[in-house]
Amino acid sequence: MQNNITDKLKALSDPTRLKIVEMLGSGKLCACKILDNFSMTQPTLSYHMKILADCGLVDVEKDWKWSYYSLNHDAIEEIIVFFNTLKEYL
Repeated sequence: MQNNITDKLKALSDPTRLKIVEMLGSGKLCACKILDNFSMTQPTLSYHMKILADCGLVDVEKDWKWSYYSLNHDAIEEIIVFFNTLKEYL
């Protein structure tokens, strides 16, 4: 995936990924903490996290066997700017 607004919006169109982004709004989380909030397998969570990371919405830190995820605030700001630009046409 390219790091553009279309990819970010596509990633956010999935309810699970939107919920994950919401959760990360509170700060960095371990994959295990994210998984605790869903009834899905670890491979399914990895699939969703890869999409969020590939489009640039989420940053990943690896620490031995653990993965920690956080929001990429620049990417979130890009979405906000995009919608604010659209608002000018109203």
